[in-house]
Amino acid sequence: MADTVKIIIDDKEFEVPAGINLVDASKWVDVDIPVFCYHPKMAPVGMCRMCLVEMGSLVRDKDTKQVVMDDTGKPQVRWFPKLQTACTSTVSDGLVIRTKTNQVIDAERNVLEFLLTSHPLDCPVCDKGGECPLQNLTMEHGPSTSRMDFKDKMHLDKHVPLGDLIFLDEERCIQCARCIRFQGEIAGDDVLAFHERGRALQIITVSDPGFDSYFSGNTTDICPVGALTTEDFRFGARPWELTNVPSICPHCPVGCNITLSTRLDRDFGGRSMIKRVMPRQNEQVNEIWICDKGRFGHHFTRSEGRLVRPQVNGKEVSWAEALTAVNDAIANAAGSVAAIAGPGMTNEDLYELRRVITTLGGDQLGVWPPTHAGADLVAQVGVGAGTNLSGLGKGDAVLIIATDLEEEAPVWRLRIKQACDRGALVVVANARTTSMDQFSRQQVRYNTGDAAGFLTNLGSSHAELRQSLADAKNLIVVAGAEGLTLDGSRALMQAAANFLIETGHTGQANNGLMATFPGANGMGLYYLGYTPEATQAIVANPPKVLIVAQATPIEDDPAAGAWLSQVDTIITLGLFPDETAIRATVALPIQSFAERDGSYVNGERRVQRFYTGQGPMGEALPAWQVLSRIAEKLGAGRARLSAAAVMQEISQQVPAFAGARYGELAKVVKQYPLIGREDVYYGGTAYDNKGGLGVQIPTASDNGETVAAGTVSVDVAPVVGGSDGDFLVVPTVRLYNRERTFQPSEAALMAARIPAPYVEISSADAGPLGITDGDMVQVTIANTAAVIVRAHVNGGAPAGSIVLPRHLTPDAATPLAISVGQVMRVED
Repeated sequence: MADTVKIIIDDKEFEVPAGINLVDASKWVDVDIPVFCYHPKMAPVGMCRMCLVEMGSLVRDKDTKQVVMDDTGKPQVRWFPKLQTACTSTVSDGLVIRTKTNQVIDAERNVLEFLLTSHPLDCPVCDKGGECPLQNLTMEHGPSTSRMDFKDKMHLDKHVPLGDLIFLDEERCIQCARCIRFQGEIAGDDVLAFHERGRALQIITVSDPGFDSYFSGNTTDICPVGALTTEDFRFGARPWELTNVPSICPHCPVGCNITLSTRLDRDFGGRSMIKRVMPRQNEQVNEIWICDKGRFGHHFTRSEGRLVRPQVNGKEVSWAEALTAVNDAIANAAGSVAAIAGPGMTNEDLYELRRVITTLGGDQLGVWPPTHAGADLVAQVGVGAGTNLSGLGKGDAVLIIATDLEEEAPVWRLRIKQACDRGALVVVANARTTSMDQFSRQQVRYNTGDAAGFLTNLGSSHAELRQSLADAKNLIVVAGAEGLTLDGSRALMQAAANFLIETGHTGQANNGLMATFPGANGMGLYYLGYTPEATQAIVANPPKVLIVAQATPIEDDPAAGAWLSQVDTIITLGLFPDETAIRATVALPIQSFAERDGSYVNGERRVQRFYTGQGPMGEALPAWQVLSRIAEKLGAGRARLSAAAVMQEISQQVPAFAGARYGELAKVVKQYPLIGREDVYYGGTAYDNKGGLGVQIPTASDNGETVAAGTVSVDVAPVVGGSDGDFLVVPTVRLYNRERTFQPSEAALMAARIPAPYVEISSADAGPLGITDGDMVQVTIANTAAVIVRAHVNGGAPAGSIVLPRHLTPDAATPLAISVGQVMRVED
């Protein structure tokens, strides 16, 4: 082992990595040092004093540097006169500690006695009971009786809303500051603070709205007591009643590893039901963190509004009747059959859908939404095998361009923010201000729609910046499609790939291209043959039969209704009776990610599997199973029997998935820091990974192939101005929105977090139109759609452009890509 030192713990010698924290080193060699305030992901503060140990160092001869022995032949130790906090110490050669002496045991007992002086006896009703560090450490190290006079107990508030999602029990809080430090150090959202002093010290929120952070739920995981609880799980179940199922978050390209904590529940007809969503450790993907959308956005899986029985022409029918209708329609189409699929479709689903289309001699496999191009470039020069954003620091660089990263891939934002803290050069390039600006070292602006031109000409416009990026030891480019057409997205991705190729930042870990593809399986769509360019062809020349798989075109695009009306037969596979399903001849109900096995490929090309956690809704089936039955009726061979069988076939037929069978995806290795369930005082209640770390698909560069730079066809948006009434309408993404799959969570607990529909307009443009902040305005897009929203005159939009977030107006679609529109003030 390189760069190791030898230390002695309780008279046993261990070899550990040099310079690491003493608590971490002890944990690594299976010696537990109890902690409350220390967390392996945050800087030590030594506040709780629970980690006190006897500490010393080996005595060495000044001349020979050899260890000096005593009369009994044992090494001499120079002991500190007092106990030391292990969490604020790092290991060095010759360090000696004792963790089991009477002095240490007395100190641990005293610390716990002080913590318990005013702690309530809430264990029988506390949500943390059964996985509570204070409870566990009190049983192991604490006093058996209390000397505290009950009259001296501090009585504080028991149900304090820090926000809409997180509640504080002030009596249970032990002032470890883990929550405050997480929000400041990890999330970068300083929205919590201490208030008052002494025994009256308490946690408060300092934001409006309260606890305004996309990562608030993580504080409940790392809280060592039951002081912080979630609205979603509060009094919902006891930890020992739960069955914990490994899964993957379905909401964005990060692919966070999660655990579905389920229970047979009478409110769900006695079926297994998700009671909470918890993070699952995968140090290369999400470490031990998840965003609040991933944590609280699961209600769609059991929504009463789900499509639960097949429908033909709007009437419920049996599966046999529905599949007959599908096959009849396909048989009469004379081969004019195509498909578009959304990123919620798993690899298994997509493979079976492809079999249906190719069996008929077709090849049109489209992606929905068709907003992001360049997945083929990610497959060529994407981040190298072994990439871990936690490894980025001083001397490295990250360029984030044309994306609002916190809204589109929150945990990437979280991890890149920390890379910036470690010294990495993080640069944000966009036409407007985004929240990522505050977590970067440099911000640059370009004209709306000109991302590719900006990056292509970086050397002439920002020569020093280009040189800094080129000279970086490691360089990652994260590209989005904000303010771009599909052609503009393609141009930007090619420009980014060219830059990486020209500067030699491909085919290596922590170097390469990443993209904020919508949903969980954008890269899976590419590897299985689906492209947004095929969607464009389908829109331009609609087929007789169109299969729409887990996509909602009419709700996403105001122009979709027109071209869909030219399709003779629409067949949908979806979770809800959405507008496209209502228009469909056949609507087939499919299961959500929580109800079945499957796999996704995340934005870093990691194939990850998830497992069945929740009972099925009605007669819904996995999409792969429905499609496999259709393919069988078309003569494509017998229907597959399981998702595992489909993935086995994929691994044999699709080269990118070689080695990605379920058995390989389920493999795990020891990860640092060690996060487990037995000693939750150390890392919190995030789950250790027992479901698999996944398999990363190598890029062409990883495989040693030469990838040449390509031609960039710069697609620049038209120049418009507010004086003649025309503006560039820039669609943007909000993490919390009113998409069909998030509406049930809005109703359950997220309503206050989803903003009312709005448009951002600059003051220079708003003034001549008589628009002030808060006015209601009508936005008309290219004479195809109009929405009424509230104006935000706040500097968020460049002059000549208006920023219109998507999926905030549930009754009207807004544009998918940049377009031209008008805005006018209307009466409330």
